[in-house]
Order: sequence, then C-alpha cells, then structure tokens
Amino acid sequence: MFKRIKIYLAIFTISLVAAVPFEANANRWEQLKTERPDAKTVVKETEFEIRTASSTIIVTSNHSVQIKIFTILGRLVNSETLPAGTNKLTLPAHGVYLVKIGNITCKVAV
Repeated sequence: MFKRIKIYLAIFTISLVAAVPFEANANRWEQLKTERPDAKTVVKETEFEIRTASSTIIVTSNHSVQIKIFTILGRLVNSETLPAGTNKLTLPAHGVYLVKIGNITCKVAV
C-alpha cells in the first residue's frame, strides 16, 4: 500500500516538474542599448523587424506589440507585450524557435 503511494507521489512530482513553464528559466526582455553588428534580419515588416544574434532574438517596433516565443516542439518560452523601440531576449539554449507577433509567425535559429 505504502509502496503504491510512493509511486503515485513520484509520478505526481515528475509531472509537476515537467509542467513548470520553460519561461521560468528564460531571461526577460530588455531594451537594447547598442546595435549588434552580428544580428541578422529574419523578418522586416512596416511595423516591426525581427533579427537574431548569438542566443538572442531582437525585435524593433514602432509601437507596443504582443509577442510569443515557442520552441520548435510548441512549448511556450515567453509571452509578453513589448514597448515601442528595440528589445532583446536572451534564450537559455541554442536552437530553432517560433516567433509570433500578431498574425505573423516565423521560424528563427539562434
């Protein structure tokens, strides 16, 4: 009986750890103070631009935008409303991410 309870508790604990959002480990968006010469443009629209640099996603917008970052497997990494200007998010791991701003979604590699 106690062994079965221990197994259930172990499964419950593992499921809680797996349910912790990826965002908890990620840094927050911050204003970019200086330009990054190594940044490469991924998407350039009239209202915003998405660029990437080493482990970083850079978004420049002329007004506040709602942005969501997902892993390639669809796990939410970050969801925030960015103020106008140039903002950067440093990601905890290299890889391919999906960036969604409004109704535009693009794939970026960092």
